[in-house]
Amino acid sequence: MKVYLAKTAGFCFGVDRAVSMVEQAAKDGLRAVTLGPIIHNRHVVQRFAEMGVRQVDEVSEIEDGCAVIIRSHGVSRAVYEELEARNLTILDATCPFVKRIHEIVRKATEQGRQVIIIGTRTHPEIVAIAGWCDHPVVFENAGELQAWLDEDPKRAALPVTMVAQTTSTEALWKSCCEIIKKVYTNAEIFDTICGATEKRQKEAIALAGLCDGMVIVGDAMSSNTKRLAMICREHCKLVSLVDSADELDTTLFSNVQSVGITAGASTPAWIIKEVNNHMSDEIRVENAAMEENFAELLEQSIKTLNTGDKVTGIVTSITPTEVYVDLGTKHAGYIPYSEISSDPAAKAEDLFNVGDEIEVYVVRVNDMEGTVMLSKKRLDTVKSWDEIETACEEKTVVEGVITEENKGGLVANVKGVRVFIPASQTGIPKGGDLSQLIRQTVSMKITEVNRARRRVVGSIRAVTAEARKAAAEQIWNEIAEGKTYHGVVKSLTSYGAFVDIGGVDGMVHVSELSWSRIKNPAEVVKVGDEIDVYVIGFDPEKKKISLGYKTAETNPWNLFLNQFQVGDVATVKIVKLMTFGAFAEIIPGVDGLIHISQIADRRIGKPEDVLSEGQEVEAKIIDIDEENKRISLSIRALLVEGDDEEYGDEE
Repeated sequence: MKVYLAKTAGFCFGVDRAVSMVEQAAKDGLRAVTLGPIIHNRHVVQRFAEMGVRQVDEVSEIEDGCAVIIRSHGVSRAVYEELEARNLTILDATCPFVKRIHEIVRKATEQGRQVIIIGTRTHPEIVAIAGWCDHPVVFENAGELQAWLDEDPKRAALPVTMVAQTTSTEALWKSCCEIIKKVYTNAEIFDTICGATEKRQKEAIALAGLCDGMVIVGDAMSSNTKRLAMICREHCKLVSLVDSADELDTTLFSNVQSVGITAGASTPAWIIKEVNNHMSDEIRVENAAMEENFAELLEQSIKTLNTGDKVTGIVTSITPTEVYVDLGTKHAGYIPYSEISSDPAAKAEDLFNVGDEIEVYVVRVNDMEGTVMLSKKRLDTVKSWDEIETACEEKTVVEGVITEENKGGLVANVKGVRVFIPASQTGIPKGGDLSQLIRQTVSMKITEVNRARRRVVGSIRAVTAEARKAAAEQIWNEIAEGKTYHGVVKSLTSYGAFVDIGGVDGMVHVSELSWSRIKNPAEVVKVGDEIDVYVIGFDPEKKKISLGYKTAETNPWNLFLNQFQVGDVATVKIVKLMTFGAFAEIIPGVDGLIHISQIADRRIGKPEDVLSEGQEVEAKIIDIDEENKRISLSIRALLVEGDDEEYGDEE
């Protein structure tokens, strides 16, 4: 039987960050508590309790002077404000991806949009997200969403914003998106499923399809762990969910040839390792009981190794300094950490699992000590050169990490090979800051390879140009009037702003930028701004697109009508004095006229005798002409009413 451990098993970025914050709080000696379990794993929670960081479920349970750690799932705005009101020290371990969702739904509420959340209603993450917006609706499946839309046809007219629980499945999200796109043309759809979750689920599907049995490691309370088990059961008949090695029943897998192991995002590495070791120990016991051919063993024992050989072995153990490999000979093989990978940040436990079959390069043989020093890095480098030459010939795309900036451009590490990217091929404008790409993973094409001189040249620009061309073709195939795009302002002119909507530039005329009269587009946007625009018109032959930025929701006149009516009193600002009266701003973009006869409760010669520009006064709305968009105001009406209230009616 073979055991395969998923590379993506265990802590995701957000969980790892939260756990590290708790560990640091304990190390610093803080009197700290976590508001709810920091993550959904009872072993981790118990370990922190032993370190002195206890769990509370309500803000009222937190003692004054304590530091409170907000768990990775986040909390609602109300809870956050309650903590701040008590002046407690807050250590916010909310996953940054969840934080982003909070900001999305908060802005949506401010814009008057209906928030739709796809996820499990009772899950702490969903409860927290819902707490950052007004009147959200939560759906656990596509059927519920469709039923909600069918229930009231008027809902199709609502401006909606849709987000998903970070651990939702891709299939569920896609089905909900299809429903929303059929009903709404202006919906804001944010794919907020965590990339690590998606990757873990895809790898679990692949493993479940490959193996005869699957072991899912994680707490039964963990949402993403339960989803992993559900996904695996769709592709594999034998699936066991355990939260530790103690729960693993290896007899379930006695008649299978292969077992895959994966784990939820809240499962610590040490539990995964215990389960993997427990399963591997069972395999070793089985193997020890099998008879081996004596002649084969003898041949293996006298097999010789030479420097430069490529050999295959099995990883037997991983220590803090070396990885031990069984080569099937009398020599004990080991890989020093310096020979594991060309990536200095790479960790052995991320690259290897006990039981893995790997190919390595023989660096040095010591017959006296019976050891052989091996290198994975050198063999990978040889293979990488082959792959890079192939990529150059076939003009395929490769990925690399930018490691440094030099006089002529940038240097990238592509599978251990140094690749030079000229400044003109980086995609950054001439004179721009190349250093912004350092430590970034980029896609590029290899344009030149000279193995003898160990010279490789790459181009990021070639990839982005192709991607932009493909994106442009897709936009022209799908473009329609009214369709919305999230774009980036590329340049400004006196007559408008050019916006890149993902491969194609469209223009927002100055008259479409704001409901207020503006002289220059720079009053509203600047180069680099990310804005949402919609298509007003387009000409495929001339490759021109007219875009709009201002919307009915931001029309000052509509905002005024929603907020005020005849008889209301408003604080207004005098903006212009005329011979016949004064114009006053009620809200930005909407002015009303105070006729000279309505300025005071007495006859006045001219408006400036009483009023001055910039002055704020109370005025009553006495008429609204919706057809001509004119508003009449009166200060006098308030003065007369004030007299009536003070003196009353005489009988």
